Formats: sequence, C-alpha cells, structure tokens
Amino acid sequence: MNPKLLHSSITRYPGLGLFVLGVISSFALPPYGLWWLLGATIPTILFILEGQATSGWGHWFTSGWALGFGYFVAAMHWIGAAFFVDAVRDLWMMPIALGGLSAFLAIFWGVALVIAMALQRRGHALWLALPGSFAGLEWLRGNLFSGFPWSVFGQVADGMGPVEQLAALLGMTGLTFMVWLWGASVFGLWREKSLRRVLAACTLLSLPLAGLWGQMRLDQNPTVYRENIVLRLVQPNISQNDKWREGNARRIFDQLLALTAAPSSIGEPVTHIIWPESSVPFLIDESDKGRGELAAALQPAQILIAGAVRRAAPSESANYYTSILVFDGQAHVLDHYDKWHLVPGGEFLPMSWLLEPLGLRKVVSLPESFTAGLGPATLNIPGAGLAGMSICYEAIFPGAVAGPNIRPNWLVNVTNDGWFGTSSGPYQHLAQLRLRSIELGVPAARAANTGISAIIDGLGRKTFTSQIGEVGAFDLKLPQEVVATIYSQLGDFALLGLLLLTIFLGEAVKKR
Repeated sequence: MNPKLLHSSITRYPGLGLFVLGVISSFALPPYGLWWLLGATIPTILFILEGQATSGWGHWFTSGWALGFGYFVAAMHWIGAAFFVDAVRDLWMMPIALGGLSAFLAIFWGVALVIAMALQRRGHALWLALPGSFAGLEWLRGNLFSGFPWSVFGQVADGMGPVEQLAALLGMTGLTFMVWLWGASVFGLWREKSLRRVLAACTLLSLPLAGLWGQMRLDQNPTVYRENIVLRLVQPNISQNDKWREGNARRIFDQLLALTAAPSSIGEPVTHIIWPESSVPFLIDESDKGRGELAAALQPAQILIAGAVRRAAPSESANYYTSILVFDGQAHVLDHYDKWHLVPGGEFLPMSWLLEPLGLRKVVSLPESFTAGLGPATLNIPGAGLAGMSICYEAIFPGAVAGPNIRPNWLVNVTNDGWFGTSSGPYQHLAQLRLRSIELGVPAARAANTGISAIIDGLGRKTFTSQIGEVGAFDLKLPQEVVATIYSQLGDFALLGLLLLTIFLGEAVKKR
C-alpha cells in the first residue's frame, strides 16, 4: 500500500489507533514477554504521529494520553482481581479504580508526547526525541505523588534474556529509555535518510551488542551460595476470603507453626525462616500465648523474619503498621521494619474525607488505615548480615529497597499476592524484584502467601520459584552478592547522561 494512503487512513482516527497500539504493547510485559511486538507497535505509533507536527499541544497531549490509557488498562487489568475477593461489597468500585488509575497514569504519557513533538517542531528527529521524553516522564511517574512505577517499559526486558543485565548500568528507567529507543530506531531506519538513517542503524545495532555483553556478564558470574545459611520460605496459601474471617486465626497460625517446625528438606539445618506479609491475623508480638507457641516451633538458633501487623503501643487508639518482625529462637522481637510506601486504596484511602461519603473504601478489611513507616531500612539479621527490607509493592521502587547509603548483603521481600489470583500481577511483581537484584548486584529472598515465592541471585537469575496456589516450606541456599554495580553507585545519573546525549545528537543531526 502507498505509505501516504496508509498514513491518511490511520490518522483519520488517531486516538483509537493509539489506544489499540497501547493495548497491544502491554503484551510485551511479563508474563507474556512478547517484547518483539514493540518492534512493530513503536514504529506504527511514530508513523501515526509523523504528520502531527503542525498540530497544537492539546492534540499532542490527547494522542499520548490515548496511547497510555490503552497500555495501562491492559497492563494493569490484574488490579480488578482484588475486587472479586469480596465482590458483593467491592466489585462496583473496580471500573472506577482501574479506569481512574489508568487515566491518571496516562497523563504522564500525554505530557511526554507534548515534549517529544515540541522537539520535533524544533527540527529534532521524533524517533530520537520520543525515548528521552518518555523515559523522563516515566521517572517522574515513579517519584511524583509518592510514585507508582508499575508496568514501565523497562520491565519488558524481563523477557529479553541477557539484555536485562543493562539494569546493572542504567537501572529500570534506563532500560525504559533503551526499549523505546530500539523500537523507535526501526522507524528511523525505515523512514529517515542520510545521516539520520545511519544513526538509527547504529542505535539498533546496540541491541544485539547489549545481549552479548549481558551474556558475558552472566557467564563470568556463576551463582555462588553463602555458607552456613539455609533459608526457609513459608508459603501457606491462605485464601483472601478466609484470611481475616473471625475464627480462622487458630487454623492459620497452626499451619504456619507446622510449616516452620517441619524437618529440613535438604539435609542441612534451617537457619532463617521467612513468613509472608501479614502472615498471622492477630498481633503476634502482643500475644504471650502466641509467642510461646512460636518459641516451641523454632529451634534455639533459628531466626524468624515474619510479615505481621503491629501497633505502636498496646492500645486501641495506637497506630497500626504493616511490618516485618525479626524474632530469635525464643520468639523475642529483635527488630522491626514498618512499611513506608502504603498501597493507595488498599492500605489507606487517599482523600478519605471526600471518597468515603461517596461509598468508596479501602480494600483491606481493617477498622483503621495503616500508618506509614519512616522510610527504607536495612536490618542487621543475625547470621545473615545486612538485609534490605521491602513489603509487597515496595519492591517496585528502584533505590528504595534498602536504607540510604547502605548496600545490603541481600534483599527480603514479603508479600501477599493472594489478592490477584493467577493474573499477570504476581508475575509482574516478581519481575520488579528481579530488576532490584540486578540493579544492586545482591540476591533476594521472597516469601509470598500464595506464590510466587522465590530466591533470586545478584544477576537476576531465579534459583527457585514456587507455584501460585502451592502450599509449602521451601528450604534453599542464599546466593552471594556480586561486585557493586554502576547503578548502585550512580543511581539515575546514568539515565541523565543518556537524555543529554540524545538531546546533543538531536541537535547534531537536525535536517540531515
């Protein structure tokens, strides 16, 4: 077909076309991993936008918003599963939550496209301007208003094999930049001429080179395990319909104790046990009886790292925290970590003064909203060294899974993905934790209520993963950390360098 005729037919309904392309692009994310789709969708997006240079910023923003809305609705459809746990009470809120969140996140894409199109109007190649503007706004999305960096394009690298090792240099947002750039360079190779086409070809060539470098890094750093540390990941698989139901606490606690006290399955003593997020439906640190039973289930030298709810003080009016409690073998609390990045709509209701009168409420069925902790923290775990702590979706925030200016020996993530069933949510969640390991060069241990529990080494290799819906006590070795990565030392300054480089190249190849 004649390109001009094709362009005319597509641009007749650009918003709809971009919405559909956003939906298709979401299948590049885990668990589907169809990253190669972006080699078609991104050039088509640029093809639609090519003729909009003379339009106004309002048209540009609407185009970017439509693209983002399609992408986020499809990429985060798993959020809807949480509203089926108590469908009678909550299901009516699902379209408001998913649609409202997607519409809000799409604003960042709308702004990104305004910036890219403004640069095109100044003579920059759109395919070169777009990756930088989108990466910059995705960084802002992950930090502004407490941040929500879920479903970023950098997560696509989870299915790209050794290419994902670039996270050790550039971090997640740097990967977002590169994924956009590789897709956009296909368009540049197709539509540009002269020096711009050469630049697009060189850019595209960096994809296989990144894969070769990543494979070399993997080959040179085989998984090495730490001595005298055996972790037990406890996965009780408690249904969300049963978790907070009155009368179930005894059964749930008995199951946790039985999994904790089971003999080692690998012939070596278990040294550290990890329970998932909010594992027990009562305040275990305030229960003398509960701690007595826990002490009977633990060996004297064992350490338990347990996801739990705690109060700041034993009174009805005290603040509640979703926390990690560290117990010794006698069930004494040695330390604790309080979740500081709470889930909006789940653990607290933003603007409750406005939304509660309309009937909206948080999903977690507790009488009070949780209180946020003080911030990222690293705990010194007896026998295992410094552990960066994160609870549930805190693992999606680069640079925030350990205390500031402290490189941990390993990461601990406890979560309850039972809200999301067998949807894509748990797979995307695990992929984010893999990125944190690659970025920092440290292993991670993840205990989930119902999958996916995992051990990940410092290069993102999964040495163990459980199944969703599986019940078990998984005994596993903890990998050794690798040499500190460039990203762990420079953070997103490497991304800033990439953005400046593309601006320089855009200026250098104007009208050439």
